[in-house]
Amino acid sequence: MKIAKADYIYINGEYKKDYGILFNEKIERVDIYKNLISDYPNVEIIDGGENSILYAGFINTHTHLEFSANKTKLKYGSFVPWLYSVIEYRDELMNSCDEVTINSAIDDMLKSGITTFGAISSLGLDLDACVKAPHRVVFFNELIGSNPQTVDTLYQDFLQRFEASSLYKENLVTPAIAIHSPYSVHPIVLKKAISFAKQKGVPLTTHFLESQAEREWLDNSQGDFKEFFNSFLNQSKAITTVDEFISSFDGYPTHFTHCTEANSSDLKKLQDEGHSVAHCPRSNRLLGCNRLNIENLINLNLPFTTATDGLSSNFSLNIFDELRGALMLHHKADINLLSKQLIDSITTVAGKVLGVKCGEIKEDYFSDFVIIKLPQKPEREEDIALLTILHTKEVDKLYIGGERYV
Repeated sequence: MKIAKADYIYINGEYKKDYGILFNEKIERVDIYKNLISDYPNVEIIDGGENSILYAGFINTHTHLEFSANKTKLKYGSFVPWLYSVIEYRDELMNSCDEVTINSAIDDMLKSGITTFGAISSLGLDLDACVKAPHRVVFFNELIGSNPQTVDTLYQDFLQRFEASSLYKENLVTPAIAIHSPYSVHPIVLKKAISFAKQKGVPLTTHFLESQAEREWLDNSQGDFKEFFNSFLNQSKAITTVDEFISSFDGYPTHFTHCTEANSSDLKKLQDEGHSVAHCPRSNRLLGCNRLNIENLINLNLPFTTATDGLSSNFSLNIFDELRGALMLHHKADINLLSKQLIDSITTVAGKVLGVKCGEIKEDYFSDFVIIKLPQKPEREEDIALLTILHTKEVDKLYIGGERYV
């Protein structure tokens, strides 16, 4: 066993001074540091040093590693032009996304303190890299298909990918299921996939109301999606409505990603069913989407995480870049309160959403934690969350299951 200490440890929403943790693979005890070394005088000490803060390892609930080769290919500024560019360059980007490229993206997450991530996988090209990664990975096998003539084939492919990802639980990989979106998955296979998720008891996620084009299509079969669906799928009418889609997930808590076009009624339905929201602020900005009204989420007590999305709609997978983006996007929020909510969104809340026993500094939880160092001593405890976000690019130390990786 070992003891880790820091000037402050973030525990249950508070910055505890002069605390430490006794740990091996799991956290054995959380206490004042002097008590720990008195009871365990001969164990190794990991000292965070001056101006250090220890956090539970950060959790990125939503990213797409298969698009990690993108730098300049895709069109930003508006959702539908971006979607056309994804279709145009999809094969090129997928073919360019080798193990080295994916590993580089994974390493960037690790350096920024991410110890667990949710990988949204379209083809399974990222499975090997996720298996070899030191992280805990919730591997979301994505289902897509709105054409009745092809959905059975696509569903069988989805099942095969799910089974392949189920072979690596000892490698910290949890198989899971992702529904691409309301407009791209036929209600028949949607029902089958949700039933399958319930049967397996695995995490479930979906993209939802990311753009105004999606909202107009689902509500009225009009808008910028109309030409897209006519051209690519010979489809003139939406296959579902917003209410029908939300109701499909009743009784099974699901992680709804984006929700920038969700109204108060939609969000209340999500809250009523125990769902949660993944907030991807930089991705939303780059694709010309509206600002997610997190004030509504907070008022409804609807849990939200902060996530990076993929490099198809972002310029890094660094979680601190994402938190800084959120700070700037939500410019009317109290900055100290928002900072703590953002820290919680990548620790406590994210751990509960993904169903992993981490994200908190708590006895019997996995010893997944990071230590960051501020450039100077914080003068006010209420500023620590904000200062952490502003001044951290990479963590100083990182442990997963009690083993050091940074």
